[in-house]
Amino acid sequence: MIWFFVTSTALVGIAVVVLWARQRKRNRQLAYLHGKLNSIMDKGTNERLLIFDSDAQVGQLLTDMNRLLDRLHRTRARYANQEIEIRRMLSNISHDLKTPLTVVLGYSEILLHDGRLAEHERETMTANIHDKAQEVLRLVHSFFDLAKLEAGDTEIELTRVNASELCRLKLLSFYDMFESHEMRLELSMPGEDLYVMAEAEALERVLDNLITNAMKYGADGKLLGLTLERSGEGKVAIQVWDKGKGIPEKEHHRVFERMYTLEDSRNRLYQGSGLGLTIAKRLVERMGGTIGLHSVPHERTVFTVVLKST
Repeated sequence: MIWFFVTSTALVGIAVVVLWARQRKRNRQLAYLHGKLNSIMDKGTNERLLIFDSDAQVGQLLTDMNRLLDRLHRTRARYANQEIEIRRMLSNISHDLKTPLTVVLGYSEILLHDGRLAEHERETMTANIHDKAQEVLRLVHSFFDLAKLEAGDTEIELTRVNASELCRLKLLSFYDMFESHEMRLELSMPGEDLYVMAEAEALERVLDNLITNAMKYGADGKLLGLTLERSGEGKVAIQVWDKGKGIPEKEHHRVFERMYTLEDSRNRLYQGSGLGLTIAKRLVERMGGTIGLHSVPHERTVFTVVLKST
């Protein structure tokens, strides 16, 4: 009986010691988690919690906490990128508004204070003031349009649109500009009209931005092309292309970024507001389509819009 009591007491003592050791280990682990988390949060580092415990529950807790840290780090990275983008946007807005407004103020002062100006000089300056004011207005509208698109405030109702007719009319509207830039036009589309699911005004804005972009930055190639064709089952592709200097391959994935500025000899490709292609991308995506870029310098720089056909 005594031996049974002694043995039982010893077993209970061993169990208490084991439980005490486990509890102490658990307390050390919790203290580590507490200290490490505070350190990561205070210093903003990209560290993770070490998983070294054989306890399945503790291991799962550590895994879940690391997943939360990963999400926190990604959120911080996005926020940092947005801050950089906002600073670049403010810089670009300031530059783009400052240039035409400086011209407006300069001509205005001359008109106000120089009474010796000839009538034709006054008319020329007034015309320049009008053009620069229109430039500022277009820029402001572009910022508001993009803001509304990204906020989802712009309603786009998809209908059956005659893409062939819309492309023809859009090119006709640019005819005088093609002439002034001495650019040849190459148009390719099937004999029968192709229809897409889109909003006519939004698609017209997309084409306007792509053609304007090609004329400005591919003018040295002296050729602008527009191709309309079926693209697989249930799709229609619209391509706007030029033979200018092109866009470096390493920059392709950034072309449609909001406010992205390309520091490249392709003149002022994405300097300034850099909103035309961004707006085009947002509109195409709102219409359920895709837009992409392929560029081989001096051979073919093409923007391709793919929409659902009807």
